[in-house]
Amino acid sequence: MRLDKFISSATDLTRSQVRRAVKAGLVTVNGNSGVRVSDQVTETDTVCLERQQLPFPGPRYFMLHKPIGVVSATKDSDNPTVIDLLDEPNKEQLQIAGRLDIDTTGLVLITDDGQWNHRVTSPRRDCQKTYYVTTVSDISPETGERFAEGVQLDGEKRPTLPAQLDLLYSNEARLTISEGKYHQVKRMFAAVGNRVESLHRERIGDIHLDPSLEPGEYRPLTQTEIDAIH
Repeated sequence: MRLDKFISSATDLTRSQVRRAVKAGLVTVNGNSGVRVSDQVTETDTVCLERQQLPFPGPRYFMLHKPIGVVSATKDSDNPTVIDLLDEPNKEQLQIAGRLDIDTTGLVLITDDGQWNHRVTSPRRDCQKTYYVTTVSDISPETGERFAEGVQLDGEKRPTLPAQLDLLYSNEARLTISEGKYHQVKRMFAAVGNRVESLHRERIGDIHLDPSLEPGEYRPLTQTEIDAIH
């Protein structure tokens, strides 16, 4: 990769800013400051900008603990977005793999790997998602059976795919679904005469929300977590 492309990919600097940094001797490759923007660099090279080593650009994968009041969007004129919570260069290249409503909390996956994103979100992939649900009214005993059979949602041609409901308390449960219809969990409970009071996503596939992450915090995925989606 050309040196100027490498630096602009690893930072928020434009190509012209990179050229000025190189000319000023602020960029070194393997300790050498006598470099040109057209020089080629590889993963084995050590590239530093103002003595700070830059990571070699590659696919990025993050998990974020989404708080209430933040929207799952790349841009929004009225509310903060999950992308706004990231302290990363070139944030405009990142995509959200599985969105949450503004009043729903929990696990959000973010990446710039489009194929990986598709494996998370494609209905054909059967990527299960688990939610902790609190409802306004007590959850009736037959709700689990209805969800296991599939319920008909308003505006949908087909009932939902079988879902697993594990009742924890009278009005709290874990619900695991394998689809991602619009407001699906809220609409499923509405279809059985109940209403969701709070909703928190705990898991996507084999990736579980890191319990050490406070709302608004994020971290890179481990290689094991990345490979789990494959």
